[in-house]
Amino acid sequence: MVILPSLQQLRFLCALAEQRHFGHAAESCAVTQSTLSGGIKELEARLGITLFERSHRQVMLTPLGKEIATRAQRLLVDAAELVGLARNAQEPLSGPLRFGVIPTVGPYVLPSLLSQLGTAWPKLKLHVREAPTPVLLDKLAGGELDLLLVATPYELGDVEAMEIAEDPIVVAMPRHHSLGRHTVVSRDDLTREQLLLIEDGHCLRSHSLQACRIVDPVRNEVFQATSLRTLVQMVAAELGITLIPQIAVDSELASTRNVVIRPLSPDKPFRTLVLVWRPTSSRGAEFRMLGSLIRECLTGTKRAFSHDQDTEAQPAKARIT
Repeated sequence: MVILPSLQQLRFLCALAEQRHFGHAAESCAVTQSTLSGGIKELEARLGITLFERSHRQVMLTPLGKEIATRAQRLLVDAAELVGLARNAQEPLSGPLRFGVIPTVGPYVLPSLLSQLGTAWPKLKLHVREAPTPVLLDKLAGGELDLLLVATPYELGDVEAMEIAEDPIVVAMPRHHSLGRHTVVSRDDLTREQLLLIEDGHCLRSHSLQACRIVDPVRNEVFQATSLRTLVQMVAAELGITLIPQIAVDSELASTRNVVIRPLSPDKPFRTLVLVWRPTSSRGAEFRMLGSLIRECLTGTKRAFSHDQDTEAQPAKARIT
C-alpha cells in the first residue's frame, strides 16, 4: 500500500512555496517554524525527492517541487470543497466564506450586504478581500477565495457566473461646467474635455474608455487616480470631468456639492456586476442564494435618476437581469 502525504504536509508545502520563507510560512499555517520544517522534511522523505533548494539567503522550489506544489494546491482546494459539500447539506451559507470584491464595487455594496447577512444567515462568517480583478481571479483559481463580485466586460476564464445588475457609466463634472446645462452628454463632448480616469489595473478604466469609445486616452487624460474618491475630489476642484459607475454616486458625492451627474448618450453605456465561482465548487446553490440577496441590496439602494434635476446624488436605477 502506498503511504500518501497528509493534507497538513501539503498545506505546509503550499505555504512555503508561496512565502519562500520558513518563518513566514509557519506563521501563515499557525504552527511553529520547527513544526513546518519537520513536516516538509517528512514530505520529502515520503516522496523520495527534494522539493526545495535551501540556503542562508533564500528558499527556492526545485522544478519538480514547483509541479508538485501546483498539484498539491489543487488537492487542498478539492478537500475544502468536500468539507463545503458536507456543510451545505446540513445548513446552507454557514461557516467561513472567502469573498473577493473589486474596489469600485465593494464600498458601495458591502455595507448593505453585511447588514442583511447578519439577519439572513447569522452563522455565515464572511472574510472579505478587496483587490483588482486579475488578482482576485488568480486567488479564486488557486483556492484562496471562494466567490468574487466583479464587473464585466472582462475575460473571466473558466468560471461559473451569475449576473447581478447593470451599473450605468455616468459623467461627473463641476457644478458650473458648461456641459451641466445638458440633460445628457455625448461622446463627442468628452473628446474636447480634460478627462480624469482611474489608474491602469482597474477594470473600470477600460469600461470607461469603452463607454466613451476613446482609442487614445493619453491625449485627453490629465490625471490618473487610485480611487473613485480621489477622482471626485479632483472634479470638485474643477480640474476636469470624469466617468464613474452609477453605484458610486450616492457615496462619493455625499461630501461635495460642487459635482453634478449626467448620463452618457446615446446608448447609456453600463458595466455588469457579476458573481463568479469555480465550476468545480460544490456551493453553487449557496452562491446563487447570496447573489439574490446582493440583488435585493442593490435594488433597495437605487433611486430613479431625474434628468431635469441639478443634483449631486440622483442615481439611475440599475436594470436587474
